[in-house]
Amino acid sequence: MGSLPDSDQTTTPNRAPGKPRILLVGLNHQTAPVALRECLAFSPEETEAALEALVRRPCLREALLLSTCNRVEVLVTCDDPARAIAELEAFISEFKHLPIEEFRSALYRHVDEDAVRHLFRVASSLDSMVVGEPQILGQIKAAYAKATHRRASGVILNRLLHRTFFVAKRIRTETGIGDHAVSISYAAIELARKIFGALNGRRVLLIGAGEMAELAVEHLLRHRAGEILVANRTFAHGVALAQRFGGQAIRFEEIEARLTQADIIISSTGAPGFVVVPAQVSAVLRHRRNRPLFFIDIAVPRDIDPRINRLSNVYVYDIDDLKGVVEENIQDRRQEALKAERIIDEAVLRFSQWRQSLDVVPTIVALHRKLELIAEAEIKKTLQGGKAPPDEAALRRMAAAMINKFLHDPTQILKSEGHRGHRQDLLDVVRRLFNLDAP
Repeated sequence: MGSLPDSDQTTTPNRAPGKPRILLVGLNHQTAPVALRECLAFSPEETEAALEALVRRPCLREALLLSTCNRVEVLVTCDDPARAIAELEAFISEFKHLPIEEFRSALYRHVDEDAVRHLFRVASSLDSMVVGEPQILGQIKAAYAKATHRRASGVILNRLLHRTFFVAKRIRTETGIGDHAVSISYAAIELARKIFGALNGRRVLLIGAGEMAELAVEHLLRHRAGEILVANRTFAHGVALAQRFGGQAIRFEEIEARLTQADIIISSTGAPGFVVVPAQVSAVLRHRRNRPLFFIDIAVPRDIDPRINRLSNVYVYDIDDLKGVVEENIQDRRQEALKAERIIDEAVLRFSQWRQSLDVVPTIVALHRKLELIAEAEIKKTLQGGKAPPDEAALRRMAAAMINKFLHDPTQILKSEGHRGHRQDLLDVVRRLFNLDAP
């Protein structure tokens, strides 16, 4: 990960005073092992307290804290990034009771456009352990909600976070970054959908109680699968698992008889040999009336005899088949990630333009104020001592005086000998500012 550039080690001298900088300091699964991430993780309660403490630091203006199992990041606005980095390192050390030396090397530090780009990439899941996973955007939204609740987020971060959500949504809409299954259990369900189309009402037989098989059943239920049957060698375990899914536990010896009813069989036992063999499947096919039968074998060693795949209208996929699907889909996601990076490049540029526009705000405010003071003084002078409303001549004199006073300083500068070398540049700027060449 990038570090603070040398040019940012101290406050840039020609930067307008008070111009907010954006700084992100953090670590993630790429820079820190899980043991360190666990030490620095913030609970929801700790996050609330941390936000309150951060905005009380004199060198920090706004703050947002994101803490997940894969990353801990602090996003702030500040005047001096170098000083703010030192403050944040000290803050993390004090809050988590961990010496700075134990985590400093794992930190990345991003400033201004680099910080914006990093946040956009994180929210769009381009920086995730699994590219395209959807959970991170919800986690950032929750972190932002905490920041706004604690009034730790202000003008800059509010704008940045809303732009972040827009960019992430656009990437989801305009790319296929989340379209391809990249987990073994979900890849199995995608294959089932290709065979059956909709999974509504399809009966599922779960053999064994492996973790990936359970995840596959959870995915099936989200796709409105029908009855869930659970067969486990320890019947009590099968009953407990069936209750979790609102299904029915059956004896291990009933598996062959239930093959007539089931549409999808997911198997993940620890058996040393095959649990289902071709003869068992052949015996039930004539009773199925050409209904497809789909086996997902997630066990190692395998539970389902691969010769079953030779039978008509029967499909068997083992763990290696599913890994192949996952790898293909990961490659597809990487291709889609290139499209996402282009969207992020554009979004970073637009946000940078918005930040730069903030430079002109103090000047515009001062210009308005100067005009208001001139107008107020001339109005008072015109109305002074008279009870009747001023006549047209008095109003014209007032208007002329206001124009002369407002243009006095610009006129003197344009005529000044000291600006002779830049006079043409000044004239061009004035003509553009006031649109003097418009037809």
